[in-house]
Amino acid sequence: MRIAIVGFGKMGHMIKSLAEKRGNHIVLTADPYAEDADVKSGDASKVAEAIKNSSAEGIIEFTNPDVVLNNIKTFLPLGLPLVVGTTGWMTHLPEVKEQASSSKGSLFYAANFSVGVNLFYKIVEEAASLISAYDEYDSAVWEAHHNTKVDSPSGTALEIARRMMAKMPEKTEIVSGNFQGKPAKNQLQVASTRVGSVPGTHTVFFDSSADTIELTHTARSREGLAMGAVRACEWLCSGISSGKLSKGSVYTMEDLLGGK
Repeated sequence: MRIAIVGFGKMGHMIKSLAEKRGNHIVLTADPYAEDADVKSGDASKVAEAIKNSSAEGIIEFTNPDVVLNNIKTFLPLGLPLVVGTTGWMTHLPEVKEQASSSKGSLFYAANFSVGVNLFYKIVEEAASLISAYDEYDSAVWEAHHNTKVDSPSGTALEIARRMMAKMPEKTEIVSGNFQGKPAKNQLQVASTRVGSVPGTHTVFFDSSADTIELTHTARSREGLAMGAVRACEWLCSGISSGKLSKGSVYTMEDLLGGK
C-alpha cells in the first residue's frame, strides 16, 4: 500500500519505519519543521496538492491540535482513506462526520491507537460499572506524558473519563487540572503531568475511606501507537477497496477490534 504521512516528527518517523517493515511504501512525508520531510510545509492546501500528485492510497495524520481540524477538512475531499491520530478536535466531530458523508471521504480516528489502551478502556468500563453500585467510592483519572506533548489532558485520559461517566451516573462533569476549592460529588477530575520523556501513563483511581483501587496502563514507547495507526490505515484502505467498508463513513478502534 502507498501511504502519505502528514506530520513527520518522532511519531511520523516511527510510522514510516513500521509501515515499511510491513511491506508498505511511503510515497510522501510532510512537515514544516522536519528537515527530511518531502514537503516542508504546514499549509494544508499545499500538502493536499502534493498528496494528490503522489499516488498515495491512504493518509496518516499525526500533527498537533492547532492544525488538525483544518487538515481533516482539507484532506477529506481527496477521497482517500484518512487516519487521524492527532487529538484535541473531538468537539467538532459532528461537523467532521457531516463533511465525510458529503465528500465521500473515509475517516478513521482514535484517541489512542494502542491495542493495549483500547483493551484498558474496556477494563475501566467494567470496573466503573461494578463500583458505581457502592457510593462510598469516589473516582479520578491521572495521566503523565513527555514534556513536549501539546494537549492536556491527553485525548486518551478524556476518553477514559467519558467511558467512566457512561457507567457511573453520579459523575456528570469532567474537570481538568486543579480544583478551585472543594470538588462537587458529580465532578470527575482528570489531572495531568508533563515531564521528561514519558511515552504515556494513565491511571484510574477508585477510592474509599477503607481502601484504594488503582488501574494503570503504562506505555513503554510510541511503538504501540504507531503500529496501531499503520494497521488502521491498512484496514481502512483494504475495507474501502473490497467494499466491506463504506466511503463517507467514520470509523474507530471499536470497529477495527470488533472485526467489522
